[in-house]
Amino acid sequence: MDTFSPQRMLSFDLETTSANPFEARIVTSALVRIQGRDVDAQEMLADPGVEIPEGAQKVHGITTEYAREHGKPHDEVLDATIAAIQQGWKDGLTLIVFNASYDLTVLGQLRPGFVVTGPVFDPFVVDKLKDPYRKGKRTLTDLCALYDVKLDTAHEATSDALAAARIAWKQVRQWPELEKMPVDELMEFQAVGYYRAQESFKRYLEGKGSDSSDVNLSWPMQS
Repeated sequence: MDTFSPQRMLSFDLETTSANPFEARIVTSALVRIQGRDVDAQEMLADPGVEIPEGAQKVHGITTEYAREHGKPHDEVLDATIAAIQQGWKDGLTLIVFNASYDLTVLGQLRPGFVVTGPVFDPFVVDKLKDPYRKGKRTLTDLCALYDVKLDTAHEATSDALAAARIAWKQVRQWPELEKMPVDELMEFQAVGYYRAQESFKRYLEGKGSDSSDVNLSWPMQS
């Protein structure tokens, strides 16, 4: 049975118009295909067809005017992204997505027919499950510092995708059992572990009398 190989990865990242995956539209989409020493990076700029809010512009640095002038039609970028991911799975690659339940949900809400049909490795979730008691944040920038991984430019899609792949590589070196797991077991490990961790966080919030309605329990896509 196939297992996860850090030598055969397709790392993926989106920059978008919103932190809410059910409202977000694509601004940039990056796909980094890694097969051994061969690395092929592709980044697409989209015109999201809506105003890019100021808050989102501050995150990724792309204005509405720039996206309109230089970006491809939004649905063209969306379809090309999904096609590349599906081809990667057909070619036996594992999709690397940092905080997959955001990026893959964006694709799913923009194209309701999109479903996960291949293996996904989420460095954010793996870190959370393998080192659950470590204090501190688990942003991509924080994990790059923790795993001694180079991050060229935070919130630049290709840089983020490359950094996620590098973290995944380091995690497999730190926990070699991950590479030995059949991909279906690796998916179950992440999905079940994510659910349990989020359910525990939800109960914690409810115990404090805080609103827990926006705590997501589903991985790799939100329901």
